[in-house]
Formats: sequence, structure tokens, C-alpha cells
Amino acid sequence: MGGSISIIQLVISTLLFFVMFFGIGFLINMLLRVTWFMAFLYPLIVVFIIDKVKMTDYIFKPKTAFPALWDNFISLKLADIIMLSGGLAGAIVAGIVMIILRKSGYRMF
Repeated sequence: MGGSISIIQLVISTLLFFVMFFGIGFLINMLLRVTWFMAFLYPLIVVFIIDKVKMTDYIFKPKTAFPALWDNFISLKLADIIMLSGGLAGAIVAGIVMIILRKSGYRMF
């Protein structure tokens, strides 16, 4: 992701990631009735975000694709990690909210 980022941009970006993945996780939970699906799917989404390798290379050229992915993970800056952690937190909170709503008697969730 890279580049310099101000504190305000970091806070807004983290909040946006949180809200976006909370909303996506909430909708997926309502439609599929699978509480933790988004939390388990989130690492794959992170790979799509930071990845610079074609997805087919993981199948046909794994010896070059996986080390490149690892290098991308290692080169993440603290701001990137904080933003991506905000998205994971949103996905987890969506699952927790769904459990609470189901225990409260909301059958549609």
C-alpha cells in the first residue's frame, strides 16, 4: 500500500474499513445464515488487496507466487496493518452482533 499517511487519514481509513466489512459481514450473515463466514473469508480478501501476483500464478507458478506474497506481507507498513486490522475487527463485530440479535429473538438474522 505504501506512502506517507497522516493521522486523520489513518483514523478515517480504519473507520471506513471497519464499517465496510461490518456491513458486508452483516449482509452475508443475513443472507447465508453463516455467522463467521466473513471473518474466515477476510484473510483471502487481504491477500487480494496486497497481492501483486496473478491468482493463476499460485496454481501454475507457486515457487514464485508464494514468496512474492510473503514479501508483500513483510513490506506492509504499520498504517496498512492498522487499516487492515480495522476491517478484520468489523468482520468479527458483525458476527458478534448477529449472535446477539439471534439470542434476542430476531429470527430473520
